[in-house]
Amino acid sequence: MNEEQKAKLRRAKEARDFALSHVRLEPSDNYTRFSYVDRPYVSYVVSAAPKWKLEHHEWSYPVVGKMPYRGFADEEDAKAEQQTLERKNLDTYLRGVSAYSTLGWFEDPILSTMLSSSEQNLVDVIIHETTHATLYIKNSADFNERLAVFVGNKATEEFYLEKEGPRSPTLQKIKDFNHDDALFSAFIGPKIQELKAWYEGLPESERREESRKTKFKAIQEDFEKSLLPKMKTRAYKGFPQMRLNNARLLYFKTYMTDLSDFEKLYADTGRSWELFLKCAKTLESAKKPEEGLKELLKKIESSTAEKICRP
Repeated sequence: MNEEQKAKLRRAKEARDFALSHVRLEPSDNYTRFSYVDRPYVSYVVSAAPKWKLEHHEWSYPVVGKMPYRGFADEEDAKAEQQTLERKNLDTYLRGVSAYSTLGWFEDPILSTMLSSSEQNLVDVIIHETTHATLYIKNSADFNERLAVFVGNKATEEFYLEKEGPRSPTLQKIKDFNHDDALFSAFIGPKIQELKAWYEGLPESERREESRKTKFKAIQEDFEKSLLPKMKTRAYKGFPQMRLNNARLLYFKTYMTDLSDFEKLYADTGRSWELFLKCAKTLESAKKPEEGLKELLKKIESSTAEKICRP
């Protein structure tokens, strides 16, 4: 192990401690040990969707319920699953992932795959995955992932503010990435809803693959013209050239839409992570926690988060 990797491991410990003490995430023994993985990714994840409907193809699992993806340790197994799904005329998206959470059921280690990206990304990943171990609502993958994305992004910013001060170059990079995530979230959500409505109103007799590709291309061209010039980083520079399909758009829906709702909840709780998490946990019994969050925000407007979330 080289010195850069050792430095990242020390930073990972600091990030874990920060997640527990500052963000008030659930204490555990996660990320207290290191494990080497002899491949570039710890898992390969396949997701899928019908070609004429923006709806996840789901797999059912014990404890967590339905999920919009399936993971494989071996890339060839993931590709075989992808090919099986494509033979069923489904859109697919296969990606490698460097980390995962067992939601508190097992002791999650720091994996060697987690050290391949930047230090700030490692901090974000640890906070993101620790959020999953703190709150994970069954059958609600989209809500769970957006919550973890928001907490990871925001808390990583606060971590570097505490460690390196307001003039930290790393902190500015994180703010720029968070700025671009917020812009992209505000852009892609309405685009997905527009496409969903188009599918729903399209007669089966008029379904043509070229018409889908035209819709995808229009989304990308609008992004390139209206949003890309406002971006502060290169994080989304490749979006106009992506081979878009429904599975890939639903990936963005899962992770990136409606992040502003969590931003508003954080502001409404006085930027208190403890109260923010208490409010989020009130949605555990909601059938659709995304809609429950919007209703919660309305309730807080006419009262206070303190009264609503600490009855």
